[in-house]
Amino acid sequence: MFAALTDPTRRALLEELVRAGPATVTDLARRLPVSRQAVAKHLGQLAEAGLISSGEPAGRRHPYRLEPAPIRAAQVWLAMLANRWDDRLTALERALDATDTKESRNNE
Repeated sequence: MFAALTDPTRRALLEELVRAGPATVTDLARRLPVSRQAVAKHLGQLAEAGLISSGEPAGRRHPYRLEPAPIRAAQVWLAMLANRWDDRLTALERALDATDTKESRNNE
């Protein structure tokens, strides 16, 4: 999933699906400065990553829609990781403050 999100065009496609809802390859190619073939390629990569899915076809039109579950799972994981770093940084800050306090007392 993270590899799929590294590309700015794929991020723009996701943002467009969030903003305007389900859309076809042709719809997305009209809205973004990308060829229809490039849109199709990028949508395939996003689908492979589980970030989007193809809805029920209406004739030859296949609308793609966002799949929010993988993004939510990544948000939960990243928040947990951030909390761990926050805890470690807080502990480091306290240790440095304690060291500064001891040095100040020793210099008096």
